Amino acid sequence: MEYTPRLKKQYHEEVIPALIKEFGYKTIMEVPKLTKISLNQGVGAAITDKKILNNALEEMTAIAGQKAVPTKSKKDISNFKLRRGMPIGARVTLRRNNMYEFLDRLISVSIPRIRDFRGISDKGFDGRGNFTMGVSEQIIFPEIVMDKVNRINGMDITFVTTAKTDKEAYFLLKQFGIPFKNKS
Repeated sequence: MEYTPRLKKQYHEEVIPALIKEFGYKTIMEVPKLTKISLNQGVGAAITDKKILNNALEEMTAIAGQKAVPTKSKKDISNFKLRRGMPIGARVTLRRNNMYEFLDRLISVSIPRIRDFRGISDKGFDGRGNFTMGVSEQIIFPEIVMDKVNRINGMDITFVTTAKTDKEAYFLLKQFGIPFKNKS
């Protein structure tokens, strides 16, 4: 028997029927699904110290469970001593089973570790069914060893879905268990 992530199974057994009931889709192909999760971390201080970028890449690789790649600057900005092509961040794109495993760890382990947590803001939707949330500290992830952290960095997590509207994407992510703030 092949291994299936818990949230992938939940998507097929619970989320699809809930979405069909809520939005009245005619075929299963219309039902929105999560296509990828992108993690992105900007490390501006990497211009002066290359070790900061290497640490960020190692941490992102540990968090995602998949190798992180450096992002390079697109243009010169003299005020920041930035040249085109200099590495200034780290990113990872997760798909298929890796994506569901990361989402499961994010919802069940990492988000509860956020200090003074009152729910995720629902302002991160882009109008086309994608959602981006920011994490202010990478130490909420259990894969990060506190003793090795020499700098607190935040990151952006983007959920890319096939939903046509923000309402559909919100409902999809809510069904997965993402704790949004209650709308007032």
